Amino acid sequence: MRLKRLIFLTAGFLCLGLGCVGVVLPVIPTVPFFLATVFCFANSSQKLHDWFIGTKLYKKRLESFVKKKGMTVQTKLGIIISVTIVMGIGFFMMVRGGAFVPSIILLVVWISHIVYFVFGVKTLKPSEADFE
Repeated sequence: MRLKRLIFLTAGFLCLGLGCVGVVLPVIPTVPFFLATVFCFANSSQKLHDWFIGTKLYKKRLESFVKKKGMTVQTKLGIIISVTIVMGIGFFMMVRGGAFVPSIILLVVWISHIVYFVFGVKTLKPSEADFE
C-alpha cells in the first residue's frame, strides 16, 4: 500500500509541476495536468489534496469544471488554443517528414478535442464560475 501511495504522490507532484509550467508557457495545457494532480493527491494524501484544492491555481482553472461541469469561454479558448498550437506543430512536422497515417490520427484527436470542448463542456458565464 505504501508503494501505491508513493507512486501517486510522485505522479501528483510531477503533474503539479507540469501544470505550473503550463501557466507560464501557453503551449503546455494546464487543466489536464491539474486534474491529474487532484486525482493523484486524492489517492496519496488527503492533506495534499485539501491543500491543492485551496490554491488559486485550482480555483481559477478547475473549480468551475469540477463543481459545475463547465468552463468559461475564456478558459475553453485558452485550452483549445494551446492544444491547437502543440498539435499543429506536431502535425506539420509529421506531414513534412512523410508520416501521413500518424498525421491523420493526430488530426482526428484534435477534431475530437475541439468537439468535446465546444459541445461536451458546458459554457458558464463568468459570474457562474465564481465561487468566492
